Amino acid sequence: MSGALDLNADIGEGFGQWRVGDDYALLEVITSANVACGFHAGDASSMRRVCEWAAERGVAVGAQVGYRDLAGFGRRFIEMDPTQLADEVLYQIGALQACARAAGTTVSYVKPHGALYNATVHHIAQAEAVASGVRAFGALPVLGLPGSQLLAAVEKAGLEPVAEAFGDRGYTPEGTLVPRSRPDAMLTRTADVVDRAARLASAGEIVAVDGTVLRVDARSLCLHGDTPGAVDMARRVRAGLESAGVRVEAFA
Repeated sequence: MSGALDLNADIGEGFGQWRVGDDYALLEVITSANVACGFHAGDASSMRRVCEWAAERGVAVGAQVGYRDLAGFGRRFIEMDPTQLADEVLYQIGALQACARAAGTTVSYVKPHGALYNATVHHIAQAEAVASGVRAFGALPVLGLPGSQLLAAVEKAGLEPVAEAFGDRGYTPEGTLVPRSRPDAMLTRTADVVDRAARLASAGEIVAVDGTVLRVDARSLCLHGDTPGAVDMARRVRAGLESAGVRVEAFA
């Protein structure tokens, strides 16, 4: 590890009158905000509001692109024509960029959400479609799982691949995320998440659910904002990293 680590979180995932997580408080802790762009969650007002809050705090704004699946929160795989998927990725980035500009900031990177994120680990056509949609918008970095087809497609498209790790998700021995349908999909104890962040920063390692030690060279660490106690967990993770001499700063 380089001595610096970005902290990213999914933000703006409510819709209309529904709110998910404490975005305002979380933006005081993280360095990069993955803003929902209205397809799996979020709406125009939440996008603009979150961009304004991020701009006030100097937090990098990223487009959290997903399947068009509000009912399923973007956590259901959808088989799509690659051209349509690329266009919908482009559409979402453009919508967020309009809100970001109105708030005095800009979209700095892209990260797929939920089922799309997991699909692009192995699904070559969808990985290439996401990369194509980003490339059509411009030269933005893309966050993804190390070793994924997504990061390979991003690099092939001439974009910057950014490997990330997850502070609060279970890992399989193969280095992929444990499906959310399993009881070991999430780390719920704050102490465990703090310990994982510290080990990642100091040794570049993450322990899988079966005890396998995985080598992970990540520039960003994701903390989910919709889990109970997410803000306190994020604060303790950041405090632990900083006390260990790790610079917590945006990668973009």
